Amino acid sequence: MAATRKNSKARGRILAVGAGLATLGALVAAMPAGASQDSADTAAYGTNGKGWGRMVDVQLLSFNDLHGNLEPPAGSSGQVTHVHEDGTTTKIDAGGVEYLATHLRQAREGNRYSITAAAGDLIGGSPLLSGLFHDEPTIHALNKLDLDVTSVGNHEFDEGAVELARMQNGGCHPKEGCFGAEKGFEPFGGADFPYLAANVTDEKTGKPLLDPTFVWEKDGVRIGFIGVTLEGTPNIVTAEGVKGLKFGDEVETINKYAKILERKGVKSIVALIHEGGAPASDAYNYDCDSPGPGDGISGPIVDIAKNVSPQVDAMITGHTHQAYACTIADPAGNPRLVTSASSIGKLYTDTTLTYDRRTKDIVRTAVDSANHVVTRDVPKATDMSDLIRDWNELAAPIANRPQGYIAADINGRGSTAYEKPLGDVIADAQLEGLAPADKGGAQIALMNPGGIRSDLVYKASGAEGDGVVTYRETFTVQPFTNMMHVVDLTGANLISALKQQVSGSNLKSPKILQVSKGFTYTLDLTKTGADRVVDGTIKLNGEPIDPAKTYRVAMNEFLAGGGDGFPALATGTNKLVGPSDLDVFNAYLAAHSSAAAPLPVPAADRITIVK
Repeated sequence: MAATRKNSKARGRILAVGAGLATLGALVAAMPAGASQDSADTAAYGTNGKGWGRMVDVQLLSFNDLHGNLEPPAGSSGQVTHVHEDGTTTKIDAGGVEYLATHLRQAREGNRYSITAAAGDLIGGSPLLSGLFHDEPTIHALNKLDLDVTSVGNHEFDEGAVELARMQNGGCHPKEGCFGAEKGFEPFGGADFPYLAANVTDEKTGKPLLDPTFVWEKDGVRIGFIGVTLEGTPNIVTAEGVKGLKFGDEVETINKYAKILERKGVKSIVALIHEGGAPASDAYNYDCDSPGPGDGISGPIVDIAKNVSPQVDAMITGHTHQAYACTIADPAGNPRLVTSASSIGKLYTDTTLTYDRRTKDIVRTAVDSANHVVTRDVPKATDMSDLIRDWNELAAPIANRPQGYIAADINGRGSTAYEKPLGDVIADAQLEGLAPADKGGAQIALMNPGGIRSDLVYKASGAEGDGVVTYRETFTVQPFTNMMHVVDLTGANLISALKQQVSGSNLKSPKILQVSKGFTYTLDLTKTGADRVVDGTIKLNGEPIDPAKTYRVAMNEFLAGGGDGFPALATGTNKLVGPSDLDVFNAYLAAHSSAAAPLPVPAADRITIVK
């Protein structure tokens, strides 16, 4: 139950390669003397471009940022946008590993050469079904999906390097033991696929934490992969998670290992990069190569793509949770494919790489790629259904406990607004839980938007009834169980923190903190950088924040350490550590809702937006 055979797929691939080479050698040896190499190719492989001629179509299926979402994500979080030719849009329900497995398996049909790769954040920030068991269920699911290779992402470091090594190599959890032993689950065997971390090294030895590269091979067709995560990972992961590790520049690392692969005779190279961009449209089928003003793609991946060696033929990316299949010119001026498949299993990318057996390289002009929706109108993969059922049975005693009641959907992750309704609820819960003098005396609470992993959905997910919020659902919203801190911050540092939302490392991709009731200010999007936070508008209960005054501010331990590009928050003093963010969230729901009086949707009117 809920187990996979360690490395069985890898062993099968090696045997297949050996058999292919042996057959080719026998055929060539049987040919008349003086026969050309092209003739040898034809004799051995035929002329079918699907796999038996000089030109071979290699299918590359890819996805990213699954975040342990095995079950279909609920509410607006589980939808993608389709744009029609007339400009109108339609929302499509998407995601769920039972459907992802079916789509990938159907896509592979008829493709002799098919590789499945990912670009990080496959685990971490996961719903309860996976997160409660330290993401072992997701690794089991990925093994069943026949994933060949992935890069690490920042969330692979949420629990530190030792736990990441356990994800790769297997073994029982060091504190909680072997999950499901009482139900006959086999011991956790780890990932059948390699995690690549070329730019993550040990600070003391300088050696890569995990394998930097992987070479996929079949019938003499060789594709090399280089995996990196974003250099800024330490800024968005708790300090404990990256302790003792160094994160190198993405471009320098990829270029270094591209040369190493070339020296080994591997000329077809794909980079798996856990860093991404933002297309001009949120529609998954938007043409980001369209030439109109304001079109295209922006963000960190653009500069990375423009500087990564032309030796790299394609780039599979992630992190920004966006959907795109674009071409960005490499340093030689040639177009190169850059893709991303949204997040949480809602899309997958199908790319055709045309491999030339003579040059052993990808023919760039023949590369074709598109994103596809993981629709829920296909049959469920029964092995995934069985896996989900087994782990749900194990989680049920905890997962199904009611925590509170809501009157309608309260959007968090699914909201595109800077101030999210669920962000207000979470910030209010933190303020209320830490306002008593013996709990920290908090006057303000701040919540990082990236820590809100889902929506609270009114429709029942199980037998609990509509409007009932279960522990499973609150855990899915806040899966990190960060401990709450209350610190002294000067008004000047508080103002600086607000300005850091839209400046510094957050200049190109603003991270707008969710704020508790009574805290208000204006965000002017017509301005740039720190000026977007309008001076004189920052108030607490109607009174302007005094730069010289000290305020007690509640936030999770990640923010208190300066995470997400907020060094001003790390200046806090007189720290008091409180309960976890999940505990205060559940306590707030219990205190402020009932079946007769469910929690209403907040107005989300604390941050005034000027456009």
